[in-house]
Amino acid sequence: MGGIHVNMFAGSPLNRLSWLRPSQTFLNAIIASPATRWLLFNSAQPLVIASPSEPAKQVLAYLTTSDVKPLLGPEPFFGQGEEQGQVFMPSNDAEKSSTEAARHRNARVVFLGLQESSSATTAIPSAEFIDANAFTNLEGTPFFSLDVADLKYSPEQLNGVLQATSQAQAGQILSWSEPRVLMSGLDSFSGAIFAEARSLVDWNQRNKFCPGCGSPTYSMWGGWKLACVTLLPWADNTGREPCLSAKGLHNFCHPRTDPVVIMLAVDETGEKVLLGRGKRFPPKFYSALAGFVEPAETFEDAVLREFREEVGVTVSDMQYHSGQPWPYPASLMLGWYVRADASHPIRTDLDNELVDARWYSRAEILSVLGHGALGGEGDRPNKANAPNLDHFQASDEGQKTAVEVPVEEAPFTLPPATTLAGVMIRNWADGKIVFGK
Repeated sequence: MGGIHVNMFAGSPLNRLSWLRPSQTFLNAIIASPATRWLLFNSAQPLVIASPSEPAKQVLAYLTTSDVKPLLGPEPFFGQGEEQGQVFMPSNDAEKSSTEAARHRNARVVFLGLQESSSATTAIPSAEFIDANAFTNLEGTPFFSLDVADLKYSPEQLNGVLQATSQAQAGQILSWSEPRVLMSGLDSFSGAIFAEARSLVDWNQRNKFCPGCGSPTYSMWGGWKLACVTLLPWADNTGREPCLSAKGLHNFCHPRTDPVVIMLAVDETGEKVLLGRGKRFPPKFYSALAGFVEPAETFEDAVLREFREEVGVTVSDMQYHSGQPWPYPASLMLGWYVRADASHPIRTDLDNELVDARWYSRAEILSVLGHGALGGEGDRPNKANAPNLDHFQASDEGQKTAVEVPVEEAPFTLPPATTLAGVMIRNWADGKIVFGK
């Protein structure tokens, strides 16, 4: 397909420093840095900030550790021992494996990564952080996140913490936002950090009990691993069968990502695309077909199956476009163009996911894009969200015309350019997609 497409929520600016997640020395040192910034959530709703003069113009709020410290509980924040205030020092490998950067008290905290300074040229080896003083050599901005939903705070107490932050003291307005509404206001930097943060705090919130034995879980590795409380060195497991998570590698201990294929069929002339309307879509909203990858399937298998199931069409000549993280809660969208015969009958009665599917010409698609008839999450394209897509300029101009000049209602609406489906439709409409002969 040519070129690298950086979609909304992709292109993370952070070095995630995954090899340092098990280091409580590193995490406790970096969390205390004045440079550290936090993204807060409340039942997966992000904290946003706006100025009193433009209260509707909301952006992600980045707080300092000093701002959020009342929400973190007593130190140590990582490597917590049996007693409050105690740093646990393992005496053997078994104890180490179940206590690496353990946090079993208070709200779970996620270390997102480090935005390295422009002068930083090399990655940080973990050996440098045996000594907490090595933190002084670190260059950049660390990012953390947490969800306040599990804290035993009344709304009034929580509001008191927010009103004491430096932003609120400066007269800014802090509030919780519906995450999908926020999409149109995210730039590429904030979008990528938001996606990582929301997916990780959601995973921590949803998995509070061990799938192996039903016991509560606790956080390790800066929020990137969950463990069963029966594995803690001081746990009393008298009369209990050992938890199966005690041995081996288990997928429920680590964050998961669910792959989804986003599929746009192009007819043999190259002048038509097949779009569908789901049962839960807004009226007149059409998009590319989509479906989850099932167990024991390749991406290609999933594309073939989904087209057969949803529209009864056989496709060929698959070409990969790009990927997009989708933090609702933790999917990875994978875009595919395929060829299909437009003369083949369309069937939506097989699995009944779609209420309608039909072929649209390039002229019809361009007309709707020029009309500014967009739907779904994030109604307005934002060039900052995907700087490599030149066609956004035409879409922006079309939207201005639609606002300034009264026009008739569009016959159908399309996904916004903040979504992978919206990008793929626009790329095809602009003649950027070419199939091999």
